[in-house]
Amino acid sequence: MSASLSALAIGTLTLTPEFDPDVTEYTAATTNSTNKITATAEDEGATVTIESDDATIAADGTATWETGENVVTITVTNGEAEEVYTVTVTKS
Repeated sequence: MSASLSALAIGTLTLTPEFDPDVTEYTAATTNSTNKITATAEDEGATVTIESDDATIAADGTATWETGENVVTITVTNGEAEEVYTVTVTKS
């Protein structure tokens, strides 16, 4: 059972480093007030939970950014396996 993501996108933002299922921490910069977050689990049976600054976001939902750093946490759970991905989005 895999608890990894096969894809992660936040609107058209560039993730640094480039997305890799084995990398769990990313940064991105934006001037937008919102962006759609898409997170796809490698295993179809896994559950993906997305939170942005403690607010839960629906799958393929939209996050609203405050000026400064915004932390997005994507948790993939598959049975007893769990992986947490973090993206720090900085809005200028």
